[in-house]
Amino acid sequence: MAQVKTFEEKNYVFDRAPASKLPLIERGEGIYLFDSLGKRYIDGSSGALISNIGHAMGAVTEAIVEQMRKVEFVHGTQFTSESIKGLAKEIAQMTPGNLNHVYFVSGGSEAIETAIKMARGYHVIRGNLQKYKIISRWHSYHGATLGALSLSGRPGFRKLYAPLLLDFPHIVPAYCYRCPYNKNYGGCQIDCARDLERIIKFEGPEYIAAFIAEPIVGATIGAVPAPEGYFKIIREICDRYDILFIADEVMTSFGRTGKNFGMDHWQIVPDLLVGSKGLGAGYFPIGIVVAKEEVYNTYKDGPGKFNHGFTYQGNPLAGTVGLSVLNFIKKNNLILHVEETEKYLIEGLSHLKSYRIVGDVRGKGFMTAFELVRDKETKVPFDPNLNVNSKIINKAFAKGLILYPPGNTGNADGISGNAVLVAPPLITSREQINEILNILDETIKEVDKELLG
Repeated sequence: MAQVKTFEEKNYVFDRAPASKLPLIERGEGIYLFDSLGKRYIDGSSGALISNIGHAMGAVTEAIVEQMRKVEFVHGTQFTSESIKGLAKEIAQMTPGNLNHVYFVSGGSEAIETAIKMARGYHVIRGNLQKYKIISRWHSYHGATLGALSLSGRPGFRKLYAPLLLDFPHIVPAYCYRCPYNKNYGGCQIDCARDLERIIKFEGPEYIAAFIAEPIVGATIGAVPAPEGYFKIIREICDRYDILFIADEVMTSFGRTGKNFGMDHWQIVPDLLVGSKGLGAGYFPIGIVVAKEEVYNTYKDGPGKFNHGFTYQGNPLAGTVGLSVLNFIKKNNLILHVEETEKYLIEGLSHLKSYRIVGDVRGKGFMTAFELVRDKETKVPFDPNLNVNSKIINKAFAKGLILYPPGNTGNADGISGNAVLVAPPLITSREQINEILNILDETIKEVDKELLG
């Protein structure tokens, strides 16, 4: 006799943290979210730095419905669409230099995987068959797939899956607050950038296909921009050894930092630019790799194809959403708004340094963070067993402020260290920033007293 399933009231979702009980969200409105009990939350992290234009914006949802009435899916090997062609043109007009050709995928990790393969194929087509290694940095994060995780430099993220990862080399991070050489910017020769040439020589330049870096490191050490001059040195080294420079702009693209792209702060043009989060803004999954003319033409004039792809790449819905999001950003001058409001946000956060546990405040645009320390003078971090990040994030959450990320620990030495990102939607006003700052002040005050008495 066949067994009959009975479904009592329980959770049938395999959550990322199965032991936790999540609030049931009912609706969003601008920078706010409301749960089933009516509680209001300020989205102080834009979800995961993705909801750039806020929640439930009618212009975007209406465009999605209109596109779905026309056609919801075509396979990228069989058709293209006006929305995808239009979005590629719009992106090409925003990107620096001759980054002109957009390869569409469904998210950031897929885009990083694509960039890895694109870099490898570029060199093989040109006869450099040995070039396959991608150099990245410790304390970086590039995605959850095995290839992207192989590039990522956070030990805590890598440990469980280490036997499955590719043996890609890593260099030191550009992390002035915790300089790996114990130097100060201005008298250091930017040795963290020059470490790239050291590892290239050590590994053998004939084996190196690309170097990848986040313009502003996000999920691992918390909104850490590279120092002035860093990427100029990186660009020169990559050119010297025929190595592609990949900019991982999954978090920093499309206005998050007060520029079109994070690399625009240093006026350096990468060979491949990866973007994702802010382009779909939470309304539809999308990721991109934008290639320079030289890279695109290598494939176009060589084999005529790129042997790689995903089912949902180039989806017309994704194109419609991307265009709608960029139109919303442009119509409301959000990138200029972020640039003009950056100082207000960072100065407000800097007041948190009056508390004993806040050692550093940093960032660009609406991608900011504060780092927590047990001793400001020595920068000694808290014992990881104290779960300081969770204390901050949980208390703020209870007060109606969402921060990110709950697991951002280990930024000091791979094991210890705590930093919290503050990254509200690009539409956030000064008055709403004040709401965020007031809750943060209450939260830090409580945790400061709890930890240090």
